[in-house]
Amino acid sequence: MGKVYLTGAGPGDIDLLTIKALRVVREADVIIYDRLANPEILKEAKDGCELIYVGKADGRHILPQDQINEVIYQSALKYDTVVRLKGGDPLVFGRGGEEAKYLKERGIAYEFIPGVTSAISVPAYAGIPVTHRGTSVSFRVVTGHESRHKPQRQVDWESMKSDETLIFLMGLHNLTNIVNNLIRIGRSKDTPCAVISKGTTPDQKSIVGTLSNIVSKVEHAKVETPALIVVGHVVALKRDLEWFDQETTIY
Repeated sequence: MGKVYLTGAGPGDIDLLTIKALRVVREADVIIYDRLANPEILKEAKDGCELIYVGKADGRHILPQDQINEVIYQSALKYDTVVRLKGGDPLVFGRGGEEAKYLKERGIAYEFIPGVTSAISVPAYAGIPVTHRGTSVSFRVVTGHESRHKPQRQVDWESMKSDETLIFLMGLHNLTNIVNNLIRIGRSKDTPCAVISKGTTPDQKSIVGTLSNIVSKVEHAKVETPALIVVGHVVALKRDLEWFDQETTIY
């Protein structure tokens, strides 16, 4: 039996791939990769490495998660070095814990290789620090959509009344609901907000507004996934801290 490396591919810019991740990619006998992993990473694979795509997009899955788990397991029975390459970090809404549990129950050795998460790096590429002295002393990363298989709501909206920075991942199609809930619990309609699409890539686009107008701005700009949402006063720092010259910004 081989060993599985549950590996973070980072947010998009291939230069943000970690040295350790690059090493196992080059050693891999098989790479099982998702939609958000930069395809340029696969060019680092050795000759003869098998490539298996198991991507997901907007609810459309090439394979459901339980079948992905089985593909990883069967690959570990066949190969010495298995790389499960996942966009961002494998444990930040990446289902990495589920895959590891499946392997552990079947006696397969595995290792987590953390990746640079989009939750911090994408705002950074947009010139938005998730914390800033005098502005925000904490930040929270929240799923943009809850599991349909849970009988009750998991996101605790009532706990988001403070001025901490909020980062919602995978929430573009749920933006209206996110905004309405934040206003409902008392967040000011004037709270700065940004939606960043295809972060850290040459196609990065940032839409900047407030909770009162961000939905209409995003609809008008026809923003595409993957995208994340940043809510908080740190967004107002963007004009002073912008640096990524490949970004398109709409205020």
